Amino acid sequence: MSDLLVKKCIPCSIGTDPLNADEIEVFIKELKDGWKAIDNHHIEKTYKFKDFRQALDFTNKVGELSESEGHHPNIHLSWGRVQIKIWTHKIDGLHENDFILAAKIDEL
Repeated sequence: MSDLLVKKCIPCSIGTDPLNADEIEVFIKELKDGWKAIDNHHIEKTYKFKDFRQALDFTNKVGELSESEGHHPNIHLSWGRVQIKIWTHKIDGLHENDFILAAKIDEL
């Protein structure tokens, strides 16, 4: 089990530096397969489902988790697919919170 699963997202403040490429590489290795770091700015993953209903149910679970963590991804729902993009808007880059949320989404 990843250490990320036992952590809680905590708000960061403006002025916090985003993670650098080396730090991102360490965190991405803690996630399940499928997550990609894009331009050292955000992480994304696409989940596949057998139909729209399952994709919608997953999206709603992600929404509830996001509310409980106080950290919210961008979610794109389509038939049989959900694409998740995560970054910390306040610092316009990646923070440990993004990887905590990603790890927890993978457990849904």
